[in-house]
Formats: sequence, C-alpha cells, structure tokens
Amino acid sequence: MKYIFLFIGCLLARSITAQSKLPVIKATSKSVSIKDGGYLDKNAWNLNPKLRPDIFTADRTRRTKWVIFYTDIDSIKVKVKPHTRFNFVVLLNGKDSCYTQIAGALTQENTQQANFSAHDSIPFTLTSFNAIHVRAVVNNTDTVNLHFDVGSFDFRLTKDAILKRKLNKVSRLQMGNLVWTNPEVGSTETTAHEMDGRFGWNLFEGRSVEIDYDHNLLVIHSRLPKALKGYVRSKMDFIRSFVCVKGAFEIENKKYAGEFLFDTGSDQAIIMDSTWGSRQNFPKNLKWLKSSVLRDPRGVQYERKIVLSPHFKINNFGLTDIPTYVLGSRNPTGIEINFLGNDLLKRFNTILDFKKDYLYLKPNKLMGVKYRENS
Repeated sequence: MKYIFLFIGCLLARSITAQSKLPVIKATSKSVSIKDGGYLDKNAWNLNPKLRPDIFTADRTRRTKWVIFYTDIDSIKVKVKPHTRFNFVVLLNGKDSCYTQIAGALTQENTQQANFSAHDSIPFTLTSFNAIHVRAVVNNTDTVNLHFDVGSFDFRLTKDAILKRKLNKVSRLQMGNLVWTNPEVGSTETTAHEMDGRFGWNLFEGRSVEIDYDHNLLVIHSRLPKALKGYVRSKMDFIRSFVCVKGAFEIENKKYAGEFLFDTGSDQAIIMDSTWGSRQNFPKNLKWLKSSVLRDPRGVQYERKIVLSPHFKINNFGLTDIPTYVLGSRNPTGIEINFLGNDLLKRFNTILDFKKDYLYLKPNKLMGVKYRENS
C-alpha cells in the first residue's frame, strides 16, 4: 500500500512541475471563498501550507466552467475542464507558500473502487418509509442497514451505529458480492427510518445503476444494458454534484417546469422550493392537506405545508394527485431547487447512466399504489 501512495505522490509532484511557472496570488487570511461555476461559497476553503498540493475538486460536470478563488486581498480565475488539473500558489502573509490545485470534475472517478464485474446485483427491500434498504457487512463481522440515497455521496454511518459496533475503522464493506476495501466512511446525525446509514451515487461513477422495484434488485452494470424496452430516456443534470432531472407541474393548462433533485433518500413524493414557487407564480389555491416539519440529514428542521398537485410529468410520464411539500424556509441544499422523493420515484424502474449522464424510467408495479400522505 505504501508504494501506491508513493506513486500517487510522484504523480502529484509531476503535475505541479509540469507547469513551469506557477501563478501566485496573495492572502493575509487563511479563509478563501470559492465560486464554482455560478455558485459562490463564502469562506469555504482554509489555506494549508503543509499540503503540497492542497486539492480542491470542482463540482461534477462534463462541461467547461470557471472556478474563482477569492482571498481577502486577491483572486485567481481558472477555466476548468473535466479530467484537468491547474496548480497555483497562494502566498500567505508574504512568507508561507500554499500549493493549491484545482481538479476538474471526474478526475477522481471510482477512487473508492469495488470489485465490479460486468453486472453485479445487490438485493434490497423497500421499507414502509420508501427507503431502498440494503444489508451490508462491515469488517467481515458486523451487519448494518444502509439505504441507497441518490441525493447523497459516499458511505455514511450514524454515530450510534459507529459507537454500538465500535467501527473506528472500516477496512472492508460488502453489499451483495461487491466489496469495498478501505472505503471513506463519514458520520451523519440522521438517516432514513430504522437505517444505520446510507450510500450515495458517486460510488458507481462511470457505471449504470439499475433500480428494479419489480424484483427488488440494484444492478450495477459496467455498460448500459441493451434491452431497454419500455424505458424513456432523458438527460441527467448535475447541480453542485447532485443528480437532477427536469420535470413539470401541469395545472389548469399551464406548465411550471424546473430542475428536480433526484432524491431516493426522501420518503416524500415532491418537495418544492418556496423561492422557486414564488418566482414561477405557482398557484396558492391548491388543496391543502396538512402542515408538518421536514428534517434534513444534518438534523436541521424546515417548516412545510403539504398541498395536492393535480398533475406532474417526468420523462413524458404523467402522475396525478401528488402530495407536494412546500418549504416554508430556506432550502436545505442552500440552492434554489426542488426534490423528487422516493414516494414518487419508486413507481418507476430506473437506470442511472453515470457514464453518459442519462436517466431511463419505466413504470412498474407500484405505479398505482397510494401516496403515503394520501393513505
């Protein structure tokens, strides 16, 4: 293993020396703000002169974009493409050189490699809270209950699960026949009901993930399956590295179209951003069902009201009478975007193609079941 780290270190050193003369910007504070594409994160980065380089990985996209680093007194603007790296130096207080690298999206594809084959199946159960529940074995001894959350990243375990099983280090994690060696495992305050944690879409970067609710299987394909009869395709977008798709409400012969974050980790049907709704002049006279509180994965609470949307369309498939949660406060992602939860998404067998970024949907046996809020 130490030889692998040495090899990676040599590659990083080579990438730095490949730029014969590194650009230099100045700073008197360690805090740096970053504008990635069109999104500005204030004080999102702390300079560290001990790392050579300190790597910032840009949000995932296959498009070329601008990334800007703002120190308290200077800035640098870099055109970033997928699979590229750009090196520069931030001179802190006139003496400490902070070697920094901006890595384009997709340069770290499959860094948490598992023993993928052509087609790997992971059995799951769909819980009463719409969670895609998978049993995983950790360190060959402990079994944990995880759910597949397309609105999340990497592996996450609750603090209770970590303490109860004394999981100070996860050296091996197995789901079905897939095994991850020394995966990065973060902690989380909350997760789906009765789950010990979750796993995100980026573990399958460069592959296709099939969610088959008819047979309760997650199938990981190295190549897109050829037999796609009945599926309808649309383009997947990535906003702040979240998987997003286009959808539209249709109310009284008017369309309200936008981007919807694909969130199998949510037990709801649709969650609508109140700012988006206001900007769209979304109708305020829809049938009211109730009011409640939404809690995000960090445990932060958001007020919401639940209304009944008469019609919603995704991939040209129409659904009717959908419970729609209208957020009454700031969106938990910090960006203006709506959510599609698994009370809606479970009605479609789904293929997420993370090689060419396409979404495939096909109605399944759950299409006619009642929504949880309508039951």
